[in-house]
Amino acid sequence: MKGIVLALIFSVIAIGTQAQDATELVRRADAHARGKTSLAEISMKVIRPDWSREMSMRAWTKGNSLAMVQVLSPARERGIVYLKRNREVWNWIPSIERTIKLPPSMMSQSWMGSDFSNDDLVKEFSIVEDYTHTRLGEEPVSGRNCVKVQLIPKPEAAVVWGKVLLWIDPVDLLMMRAEYYDEEGELLNRMLTTSTGVLGGRMLPLRMEMIPVDKPGQKTVISYISLVFDQELSDDFFTVRQMQQMP
Repeated sequence: MKGIVLALIFSVIAIGTQAQDATELVRRADAHARGKTSLAEISMKVIRPDWSREMSMRAWTKGNSLAMVQVLSPARERGIVYLKRNREVWNWIPSIERTIKLPPSMMSQSWMGSDFSNDDLVKEFSIVEDYTHTRLGEEPVSGRNCVKVQLIPKPEAAVVWGKVLLWIDPVDLLMMRAEYYDEEGELLNRMLTTSTGVLGGRMLPLRMEMIPVDKPGQKTVISYISLVFDQELSDDFFTVRQMQQMP
């Protein structure tokens, strides 16, 4: 009986340690991709079976709570801006000079007709703080030995996904693959890192594909053109007023 009790105790300790290790890995990978601040030039191509279109944008982030995304092209959408401050998200549409505050219900909707959601672009929710993490083992992805981590929303977190699976390279802290499930456990989207390289002085994904699993021939490709980390960036930059005055 004593041996059984000790075995149960050590099992509980081991499970707790694995959860801590998984959370720490997700935290480190998230911090590696963000830095203290970042400024990125990004290209996005929306691909459909019978057409495609390209967009370019600029994105600023500061920590997990502040982000801004500005559309640079095409011309008809130039100047559209998305702003995130903590849990609040706004959209500025210069053609009608209107600012819209996005309710949580809109975060799962498509971002400008792409396969990325509003939440994917501005990261209203935190993969570190809003989910519990479980290490499921190791699997190779594109020649990298990755740790597979399951993310389940915390009860109080009003997040978009019912479950997320991440494949993280623990050496270079790269998120090489992600799968997004709804609340019923059905796989909806798969994201793949198809190219990696050095940007901003660190190894990062250069090209990522978001693929809806039930829509053959459809995907959205995001490519990073440039990325600068840890430059001084005031919190005052991330305001509705600044969003409306972006050149």
